[in-house]
Amino acid sequence: MVDKLNRIIYGCQESDPRAQKELYEMFKTKMFGICLRYAGDYNDAQDILHDGFLKVFEKVSQFKFKGSFEGWIRKIIVNTALERFRTKYQFIDINDNFKELDRKGKDNISVDISVKEILKFVQELSPRYRAVFNLYAIEGYSHKEISKMLNISEGTSKSNLSRARAILQDKINKYYKTVIQIN
Repeated sequence: MVDKLNRIIYGCQESDPRAQKELYEMFKTKMFGICLRYAGDYNDAQDILHDGFLKVFEKVSQFKFKGSFEGWIRKIIVNTALERFRTKYQFIDINDNFKELDRKGKDNISVDISVKEILKFVQELSPRYRAVFNLYAIEGYSHKEISKMLNISEGTSKSNLSRARAILQDKINKYYKTVIQIN
């Protein structure tokens, strides 16, 4: 697999269309899942995926075969989603002294809920909350890193994450109550 991937990468570095197609086919599904988390809908996710792969092909000559190639692509896809986000939306900054809500004990609800349903809930978040939630909860960035990436304060990052969690928790609670009533 590594030899095949390296062959494809070298082909992409030589602008070979067959290698580019192979690379796209190899990673499109996983990267589309990432795009869906950042996008408001399926069409936006497709646009992000398309733009992201264009950047991958433009920058593939910069890949030095050190570290994970999938991680390298993932970073480009996430950055493409964030660029699209920054051009469409603007954050309202708040005081850095914001204290994140203490929701311990309230986030530990056990619900039999599909990944598709959770993704739908995440996509229903406002673009600002969705971006911060994805960067923090899914991608593992710190509030300091998120503040630099989105050009917001750490307090704004924290408050957006807190609000996103509260909204998601509310949606899951409502879903859970609906499931209980049906059964």
